Amino acid sequence: MLIVEIAATLCGLAYIVLLIRQRIACWPFAIAGACLSIYLFFHAKLYSEAGLYLFYVGAGIWGWMRWSRRGDDNPVIVLPIWMHAIFIFAGTALAFAAAWTLHQTTDAARPYIDALTTVFSLIATYMEVTKALEAWIYWLAINLVSIWLYQDRELDIYAGLIAVYAVLSAWGLYSWWGAYRGQR
Repeated sequence: MLIVEIAATLCGLAYIVLLIRQRIACWPFAIAGACLSIYLFFHAKLYSEAGLYLFYVGAGIWGWMRWSRRGDDNPVIVLPIWMHAIFIFAGTALAFAAAWTLHQTTDAARPYIDALTTVFSLIATYMEVTKALEAWIYWLAINLVSIWLYQDRELDIYAGLIAVYAVLSAWGLYSWWGAYRGQR
């Protein structure tokens, strides 16, 4: 498992750095890292996380296709506040429904935190693919909670990766904010 965790971590780091730099090459790393993570999370009994990484495979394919088609005409956007209200309300409701189901039907570890980070990661990933600036704010919050979740499940390398992601999320916000301001 250690080799799988290290390989997934390296793919994840390559993905996030290339994403911050708005390079299409980020997406193959996203797909490879997600495939390795699915395997790892099933063994750690974090089923929501495994499902999330299955979504990441699809999002990686979608992101790769979308960014390839748009080329340089793929600006950073800012979403209206009402969309965030919908995302937060719907995301919280969906996370609690998923957590309750996991708690009742599986041996999932930490189903409520697992489901919250999973659902909001889906939302943040959608925002990444569409290049919404606020994705980085969502990721910062998700990453901080995920550090604890992974340490709790003794996935220390992943916890370390997510700590790096938290720092990179701040860098991503700064970088994409500059790109957004430069577009205007």
